[in-house]
Amino acid sequence: MGGSATGRAIEVEALGMTMRFGGFLALDDVSMRVAVGSFHALLGENGAGKSTLVKCMLGYQKPSDGQMLVDGREAKILGPRDAATLGLGMVYQHFTLAPSLTGAENLVIARADGPFVIDWRKERAALAQFMESMPFRVPLDRPVGALSTGERQKLEIAKQLYLGRRFLVLDEPTSALTPDEAEEVLGHVRALTRGGGLTALMISHKFREVFAFADDVTVLRKGRRAGGGAISALDRSALAAMMIGEQKIATLDARAAVAETAEPVLEIRTLRAPGGAGRKSIEIDDLVLHVGEIVGVAGIAGNGQRELLDVLAGQRAPEAGKIGVKGARYGATRAEMKELNVRFIPEEPLRNACAPLMSVAENLAFRTFDLDRDGGPQRWLDGRAIRRDAERLVDRFEVKAASIDAPIATLSGGNVQRAVLARELTGDVDLLIVANPCFGLDFAAVAEIRARIMQARNAGAAVLLVSEDLDELLELSDRILVMSEGAIVYETPIASADAHEIGRHMAGRG
Repeated sequence: MGGSATGRAIEVEALGMTMRFGGFLALDDVSMRVAVGSFHALLGENGAGKSTLVKCMLGYQKPSDGQMLVDGREAKILGPRDAATLGLGMVYQHFTLAPSLTGAENLVIARADGPFVIDWRKERAALAQFMESMPFRVPLDRPVGALSTGERQKLEIAKQLYLGRRFLVLDEPTSALTPDEAEEVLGHVRALTRGGGLTALMISHKFREVFAFADDVTVLRKGRRAGGGAISALDRSALAAMMIGEQKIATLDARAAVAETAEPVLEIRTLRAPGGAGRKSIEIDDLVLHVGEIVGVAGIAGNGQRELLDVLAGQRAPEAGKIGVKGARYGATRAEMKELNVRFIPEEPLRNACAPLMSVAENLAFRTFDLDRDGGPQRWLDGRAIRRDAERLVDRFEVKAASIDAPIATLSGGNVQRAVLARELTGDVDLLIVANPCFGLDFAAVAEIRARIMQARNAGAAVLLVSEDLDELLELSDRILVMSEGAIVYETPIASADAHEIGRHMAGRG
């Protein structure tokens, strides 16, 4: 039978955790104590060692050195089953529930001691009693696929508690949630910790949530513990310094005023485009971007944002409607993009905007390799000009690469994004279309990419910024639109934008 939410929280401590992968030291003598009944945050840049530390703690990887203490006693954790037996569990960033099964079915089949023949009357009674001890409600009789994103996240937490876990690792638990859902879920976790029934360790990159919900924090940098302590004794600048050391962080330029008479750059009227293969069809009646403004498009993933981007990139043909750029009809051909100064930065640029095995210099030349200095066609590649231009762009955009001749796939994610920005923001830019530009990037790279987008906007470009990070949209946008079920359902100027109101429309409750 499953557990009860009224069990006792446990203390977990990692001592001297070290992890080597050949000659690479992923973790270097890291210690971390998560006090009983506390809500602890684990921060660090990409590659800082957060995931490796958690995997060692939960038995998914065997550390090269170090030990685990549970409630002050040495614990032998040779695999995830040992961790589960001790009451340690994890709620992953991506949901692990079976969408076609009900919540009740997901919980019961997750048990290691599940019966061969299930007595559903008995199980439902036990589940009802279990849910009474929880600080939140989740419908257990509906298929998981019919639940909201927030309800699925709560069900993932409930499943771990039902299975008897008293220490939970939460891996970026709010990445797919609206602001209201995020506050609700984290508020429930904090209530469980303060009630003494749970100890929580949250991996996060959102300072706002860390300061709102966590008691303590540990920061990793380059595989080592860089600092930590009680949240009440720290501020954002202190945490940022722990994460990145002395590295310089880009700052946003002051936002230039948008002229009241600013000309429209992008105009979309009565656009209809099919989804296909499980994708969302879109119906957009009216969307206009003006010179020198950033319009942010918010929405939970899967509500038509990708289909809109596909149309604007020429990868999906619309069924009806009109798209215009600077008064000219726009069909997203290469010639039109060149003539109308349209630039596109897709999500995951290494996969979608680069040839990974080609060199940095070659990738930087994709826009101009067949043009001469006057912009006319040329028959022969000018290798020296390609290298000269690449060296200039690498220097200007601070792309860190061993060589411009190295395959672009050898660069870090942040430097791939810098290289793509260097290519797309060089020359005249009237319309810049950007999708999730900071996804998976580290703190310093995020700051720089956002600063570059703001610079393009201040230079007069109209920017359509599609992002699943609402904080990013609130920081950069002049206006925010919300997409839900393939349509624009809400619009607000940034001066009066309210994150909770935006979140309600994202969740379809506007």
